[in-house]
Amino acid sequence: MASPPTVQDGAAIDAVELPPKPAERRRLDLVRLVRAIPIRWRILSIAVLNTGVVIVLAGLIWNGAMALSRAWDEVRAVRESDSVLVLLEGEAGRLQNLIHRYINEPSPEILAEILLVREAVLGTLRSRKPADPMLASGMDGLAAVTEKFLDGFGELRAVQTAINRLYDAEVLRPAREMAGLYSIVEGAAGRREALIWPALGKSREAFTAALVGANAYYLSLDSSAADEARRNLETIERTIPVMSDLASDDMQRAALEALGGRAAAFRDGLAGLSERFAARTHLLRTVIDGNQASMISLIDTLQSEMRRREARAQAMLDRTLKAIYRQVVLVAAGFLIAIMVGAMIVTRSIRSPLKELMSAMHAIVAGHYGPVIRSTSEKDEIGAMARAVEVFRENAIAKRQAENDLRTAKDNAEKALAELRAAQKSLIDAEKLAALGGLVAGVAHEVNNPVGISLTVASSLVRRSEVFAEEIAKGPLRRSRLDDFVAGTRDAARQLVGNLQRAGELIQSFKQVAVDRSHAELRDFDLREATEQIAASVRPVLRKAQLALVIEVPDGIVMDSYPGSYGQVLTNLFLNSVAHGFPDGRTGTIEVRARQLGPGHVEIVVADDGVGMTDDVRRRAFDPFFTTRRGRGGTGLGLHIIHSLVTQSLGGRLTLDTALGHGTTFRMVLPRRVVRADVPAAVLQTTDRAHG
Repeated sequence: MASPPTVQDGAAIDAVELPPKPAERRRLDLVRLVRAIPIRWRILSIAVLNTGVVIVLAGLIWNGAMALSRAWDEVRAVRESDSVLVLLEGEAGRLQNLIHRYINEPSPEILAEILLVREAVLGTLRSRKPADPMLASGMDGLAAVTEKFLDGFGELRAVQTAINRLYDAEVLRPAREMAGLYSIVEGAAGRREALIWPALGKSREAFTAALVGANAYYLSLDSSAADEARRNLETIERTIPVMSDLASDDMQRAALEALGGRAAAFRDGLAGLSERFAARTHLLRTVIDGNQASMISLIDTLQSEMRRREARAQAMLDRTLKAIYRQVVLVAAGFLIAIMVGAMIVTRSIRSPLKELMSAMHAIVAGHYGPVIRSTSEKDEIGAMARAVEVFRENAIAKRQAENDLRTAKDNAEKALAELRAAQKSLIDAEKLAALGGLVAGVAHEVNNPVGISLTVASSLVRRSEVFAEEIAKGPLRRSRLDDFVAGTRDAARQLVGNLQRAGELIQSFKQVAVDRSHAELRDFDLREATEQIAASVRPVLRKAQLALVIEVPDGIVMDSYPGSYGQVLTNLFLNSVAHGFPDGRTGTIEVRARQLGPGHVEIVVADDGVGMTDDVRRRAFDPFFTTRRGRGGTGLGLHIIHSLVTQSLGGRLTLDTALGHGTTFRMVLPRRVVRADVPAAVLQTTDRAHG
């Protein structure tokens, strides 16, 4: 029901309103003017303004990025040029070391490495000169010094080649010839007792020392070795006149004269070698080391210039960053103020009418449908919303009526649901009655055979009795006729007793399936002792079936349970194995094993190695009235009774593990102490042999 309009609902206007102040009037006029524009265009205008800000800022950032890129390119070029100079400096030092190594120890590998580094340095100079304007001013001088440095290596190689030729031609060759002349003189002297041998031996020792000194000087530039070689050569020259005076024939004197000439040539070659070494040392000092030092000096100068240029480029980069920062801050601040003013105007043009509209909607939700909705005459989106809210208010009134109708329909539906549940219960009861009918049919089918046979025998016995009575009435009987009647009566009585007993056993088994339970005796008993007693009662049956029974139950397992139910379970399992596990006279073994599972439970396993069960039989083994020996004495209640006793009376679990051709195993997990159990009294004597 609608309530009177109130100012709080936002649905009525105050009777008396104060005139707005001039500033407020101008603001209201501005808002009214803005509301003439659709909301989407107002929001779009803010978006356009933001887009303009983004474009302007992007332009500023782009210009700044270009300036920064140029400054950074300058810095990067300076650093790259500096890295090239560092590389050239390192390669120059490496080339100097390789040249010294090659001079001291010439080898093709070192020469190849020198040439490789030489090409690398020259290639760097040739490629960087046109590509690096910053190095162009100093690159010419550096290239000239580098060319001198590398050309000096060519001169040095020429000097080294001359040294090697001089050493072979003017040192080693005279030395070899002198060795041959010494051999000639020694051969001509003959015996060691000749007068020439002391001077010859001294000269030969001086020659050996001179040769060793010359080789040492050639290999290590040791000046003392060269002096030693010269002194020994002087010794050889002094001993030659003495040996000539002591020579015994012209051959010795000619050899000694030639030996003096070769010694003079050896001395001249050693002097030439010294001159070549001096020239090589001069080249190393002036051309190689000097030019390398000049390269390092030029590189240092260029690096100093690069550092000054890098400092100028870094300063320009910093100035560009500050200028960009100032421009972006100023432009962003100006646009931010404009955006805030525009956003406030647009927000006020949307928020105020929305607030009034929200108050009206709250009133409608609270059930007050009387207040009038404002802004229905406006042409913007909020006016459309106000008109929609007005429609919503009218619909809410209709909804209230619909809710009342729905509540009535709900009551009717709940009533129908109750009736449906009652019908469902009736159907369930009907299903139970149908199941009970099946149970009765099964009972009738099983009991029909022994009862029918008993009725037939009893009828036959009645007819025999009537015939026998007629014979007695006719006259005296013969003894043989009396014996026949007695024998037939005895046979009929045995048949009656056997069939009626079978019917009684079946009725007892069927009663076990019922819910009716009576309390059996709950007491303490030893598991092994009880198992042995139960096995003793069925051993005659097992012996007749030629089956072995193995019991492995440890001593000391005391049960506080129902021994009658346990005996019934064990007996039925034995008889079930005899009837189904070993058909057609098969022999085998039945095992009973037990073990404790913790302090409160015990596991009992009854297993046989008989024919086993198929998967379909295993799935239905515990169903009542399911048997594979229908018509051959099976009722289908044996395993069902066992399952009921284990799970209900004994409070345990029963599982079946079997496969066709691999025997059958029943596992029972029983509590050692049963608090309470109701045991069907009738099943304790049941010895049904049917498969469950």
